[in-house]
Order: sequence, then structure tokens, then C-alpha cells
Amino acid sequence: MTIDIDEVKKVEAAKARAAAAAKRPSVILHRTPFVPPVAVAAEGIHVELADGRRVIDGVGGAAVAAIGMGNKRVIKAIKDQAEKMSYIYNAQCSNEPAEELAHLLIEQSKGAFSLVGFVSGGSEAMEGVIKLARQYFYETNEPKRTNFIARKLSFHGNTIGTLELSYHMTRRTPYEAILDHEHFHHISPAYAKRYQKSNETEDDYVKRLAQELDDKFKELGPDTVIAFVAETVVGATAGVVPPPKGYLKAMKRVCERHGALFILDEVMSGMGRMGTLHGWETYGDGVSPDIQAIAKGLGGGYGSIGAVLVNKRVADGIKQGSGWWQHGHTYQAHPIACAAALEVQKVIIEENLLQNCRETGRYLKELLIQKLQSPNSPAAPYVFDVRGNGGFWGIEFDIPPEQDFGRNMKMRKRFGALLQAKTMEKGLICIAMDGGADGVRGSHAILAPPYNITSEGVENIVDLFVDSVEELVKEVLL
Repeated sequence: MTIDIDEVKKVEAAKARAAAAAKRPSVILHRTPFVPPVAVAAEGIHVELADGRRVIDGVGGAAVAAIGMGNKRVIKAIKDQAEKMSYIYNAQCSNEPAEELAHLLIEQSKGAFSLVGFVSGGSEAMEGVIKLARQYFYETNEPKRTNFIARKLSFHGNTIGTLELSYHMTRRTPYEAILDHEHFHHISPAYAKRYQKSNETEDDYVKRLAQELDDKFKELGPDTVIAFVAETVVGATAGVVPPPKGYLKAMKRVCERHGALFILDEVMSGMGRMGTLHGWETYGDGVSPDIQAIAKGLGGGYGSIGAVLVNKRVADGIKQGSGWWQHGHTYQAHPIACAAALEVQKVIIEENLLQNCRETGRYLKELLIQKLQSPNSPAAPYVFDVRGNGGFWGIEFDIPPEQDFGRNMKMRKRFGALLQAKTMEKGLICIAMDGGADGVRGSHAILAPPYNITSEGVENIVDLFVDSVEELVKEVLL
């Protein structure tokens, strides 16, 4: 193995700078209630911290790192594009990587989509979806359609518009007084493990949810509704909650009955994360959306990019109207971001990573269940559910009220918050949150390894995670 001395020197210099910076108080306005550690380098699933620790990223940031970090092909594509053309404003000129990436996304959709619009991330993608859906009905002479129907326990982004569509109460609360409650409405989540009644079959449960959507259309006026919007698989809010069988098909049928659009948010669950390119290919029972948002797995962390995928119905409506998307941002279709995303997608295709994602996902689930739900595990009484597919897994914990934060003097915080800190202490980055069941009940963790994870990598992630859970259970619950 040849060692690149110059590259080693660069890494060491970066570490030295980060270590020096770590000694200074941070002046970043952080998005966390704590000052996070400084990362200085990353390779595959491993992250080097300024304090000298080497940790495993078991969740890919936020289900972003689809092919791990440090991929040489993608780095070369980024360098080549930066040397060729670092930026062009897409209201004046398009660019080659954007055009090629758009064609690839359309070809891979197998007829589901006709057009692509690029943005710089997930919240921007969903903001663009909201505006495009309204524009479609404005262009097709249905101006009365001004209402959106989404779901409780959902998250669609952190802009004002996407928070209005979302129902993540913690993130909405500071802004509730300025959110639009007139045009954004919410119905029940599709969360069978929590909300399917004991006397209902899965089919009965789906029919009840579809009827609730139909009733909401009638309450608002069927000709006033723009769309029903849902995450194909609920991500951060509730912790990887897939829909029951037949749910997406039933909800689309209601939308079609009333002439509205059926929109899916696959910012977190799309672009291979569920083991298929699109989440609806796993859970859609043969149906695809009219409009779809994608982001995280599109660029895999190598570029800030998201996209809006548009089917023929909506594309034709826009073409026959103004003919253009009345929406835009300065860095939309950024050539370096598009070049990065294009190469990420080529790596996924050429290395057959979706198959690996499915196989290692099954192994990860097997290990989680075997270790966390075995009779010998101290965590077993508290593990409510292990769920997911491919490279996206949620582990939900149910802590009895008498043992939970507020009544348990050993718990300084809710279980999810303590677990996230514990895994980091043990050398594993994961996402863990609280209140996913209804805003109060339930704590959950998310694991989302890259699609090219090895069996050994899966074992390392599971071992660190289980060790963290069991140690925390012993500390605060036993």
C-alpha cells in the first residue's frame, strides 16, 4: 500500500487547526442545546474528532451519507467540475452535470416522472413542492384550490412554509403564532403499531384512514384542496415508520377522486435509503406520486442538493400554462453539487449498492432483534418496536410513566436524549429523540448506515448501539 505523504500532511494540518480551534469558545449559532464536538476528517463510516477520538457514524449524519465519506470517484468529480466551471446562475444558463443528472433521474423513474427541478436541500425541495403544486392549479384555471392536507407526527422541513405542512410540535412551537392555520390541515398518522385498533385488521385500519382523508376533503370543499402530502416513511418525528400495506394506494385514490395531487416527501427515505431507489417502490403497492421531493441520498453528503420530481400530469399543466417553474434560488442546480450527486448515483448503480443495502439491512435487523429483544437483555422490556428496511431503521422504546423523566430521579432528561449522549460517549453517532408516538410517549433511535456498509460494519454499529442501550437501561431504569 502506497502512502501519499502530502495527503497525510494535509490531514495532520487540518487536525492541528481543528484542535486549536476547539480550544476557543465557539461563536457559531448552533442548532443544539450543547456545543457539538468538532469533526476534522472522515473516511467511510469513521469520523475523526478534534479531541482525538475516532467514532462510527451509524446514521450517516441524518440519513445522508449514502456511500460513506471519502469516496475517491466523487471527490475527483467535484475537483474536475470546480476546475471546469465552479458556478453558473441557472436563470441565465443551465449546465452539463445538471442536465445529465436530470436525465438519469427521469430514466431511473421508469416512467413515473417527466421533469426535474433542482434545489439545495430537503427543506428547499419541499418548499418548492408546495409552490409548484399551487402553481399547477393556478396554471390550469383552478384558483380556488388553496388547501393542503398533511399528517400529524410528520416533518417536511424547517422553513416557515414547510413547518406549516409539518406537525412536529417541538419544532413548530416557537413559531406557532405566525404559522398559517387556514391553508394547512392535518389528519391522523399512518402508525399501525400505535394507532391500529385491537379489533381492526390492517385493511380495516387503512380504510379508516382513507375515510378520514375523504372526510377532510369534504369538510374543506373538495375543489379547494391542492394536495395530500405524506412522507413515504416517517423519518425523524416518529423514527422510521413505514405505512401499512395498501395505505399509499388508498390515499392516492382519494386524491384522484377529488382531482387533487398526491405528493410524497422522500427527502429522508428516498434515493435508495429503503433498499429501492424510491420508497414508494417498496411501500407504494404499484402507485407513484404526482410530485416527489428528494434530497439527502441524492448527493450523499458530497454536495448540498435536493430535487423536485414531477409526473406527466403536472409537467403538462405547467407547459400548457406559463411554461416555466415560477420559483428559484441563487444556488439552484449548482454545477459542483450536481456533479457530486451525479457521481454518487453512478457509484450506487455501478456497484450494485441497493442490493447490498437490502442484504445488510436484513442482517442489521436480525442482530438488533436478537440482541435487544432476547430474554437476557435488560433492555427487552422497554423495546417497543424494531422497524425499517434497507438502510433505514428505527428502534422505539416505551418507558412506563412511573419510570420516565419527571418521576424518575435518575433520569436527568428523557430516554432518547440520554441515549444519544450515551452512544456518542461509546463511540457511535446516532439520532435519538423523544415523544414520537404523540408528542409525549415513546423514545426512538435511528440507524442509517451507508448502502456500501459491510457485515463487519453492521456488527460494529449494532454492538456499540446495544451496549449503549443496555448500559443506559441499567443506569436509569433498573
